[in-house]
Formats: sequence, structure tokens, C-alpha cells
Amino acid sequence: MISALFQDIDRLWHPPSASRVRLRIIGSTALMLQSDYNRGTKDSDVLETIHVSKVIRDQLKELAGIGTDLHRKHRLYVDVVSAALPFLPQVPKCHPLEELTASVDHFEIEVMDIVDVVVSKLKRFGTNDILDIEAMVSRALVPHARLIERFKAAVDHFEMDARAEDLPKYVGNLHAVERDMLVVPETSIELPHWL
Repeated sequence: MISALFQDIDRLWHPPSASRVRLRIIGSTALMLQSDYNRGTKDSDVLETIHVSKVIRDQLKELAGIGTDLHRKHRLYVDVVSAALPFLPQVPKCHPLEELTASVDHFEIEVMDIVDVVVSKLKRFGTNDILDIEAMVSRALVPHARLIERFKAAVDHFEMDARAEDLPKYVGNLHAVERDMLVVPETSIELPHWL
């Protein structure tokens, strides 16, 4: 379903330049593209990067945003997410999706690393986020040590701006994952003293 959407976008794409556009898929769609996990979702999030200019972002929305023909056909739309929004390390880990890239002409498709997606889901931690995390843990795709390493890297990235006031909540969500899903002791996370 996800691959078919991006193949249809590629077919209708009007390239602003000769080079391929690098798209980074994040969220639950990134999890589904890297595992046997599958659940209903309404959107495929693409992370805004230096490779996604305003022209590219606008064309993605025009072709596959909410209410477009491709949205109706695939029951899935593309949403471009500002890089400042997700709770992530400063440099998120991504992997080339070579099979999907080989099936299109205008894009290089990358997917965010599963552990980084899990870290990002600790911000909102809604019902679908919890289901996604549980699914990755049950498939042994979330090594505890890597989760803590990437979580601490995200804390380091967030702790110097206004978003830092939400960090204690994210730590609580991490502890819920450790306690209830990974069944390991909660990790002590050092936060700025003013929090």
C-alpha cells in the first residue's frame, strides 16, 4: 500500500531538477516498511529536510495530500512534518529503502531507523504510538541499550530550548516502555537541573 502510493506519486511527478529527491519516511509507515508489522494508518509522514524544498513540499501535498485523487485511491496521504517537531536526536538514523527507490525514477526513499521512530513516539505516546512500540518490542527490534542511547541523544538535542519543559513527561513514557514492554528496570535519565 505504501510503496504503491509513492510509485503513483513518482508517475505524476514534475521534477524541479534533474536529480532525485531524497524523501525520509518516518512514523508508523517507516516501521511497516522495515518489518512484517501492519496496521491501518491514514498518513505517511515525510520528514522535512534540506532535500525537501518548498516547491517539493507543495508538489507532494498537491499530488498526495489530504483530499487528492491519490489519497482517495490509496486511502493514505502524504504529510510533510517539520524537522523541529519530532522528539529525535539531532541527527536521526535513516536507512535507504533500495527496493522502493529502484521502482521509482524521481526519488531516493529512506526510512527512519526503528529505534529512532520508537523514540519519536515517546513524545505523544497515544494509543497508536503505544501499539506501534509494543509491536516493535514483541519482534525484538528495540534493543534496550540502543533505545537508551538514542533517547539520551534526543534529550541532549531538546534540553536547550523551550521544548525542554516536556522532557520529564517523555522520561515517564520511556519508563512505561521499559517497565511494561521490555520488562527491565527503569533507567535514570539526567535532565537539566532547572527541570
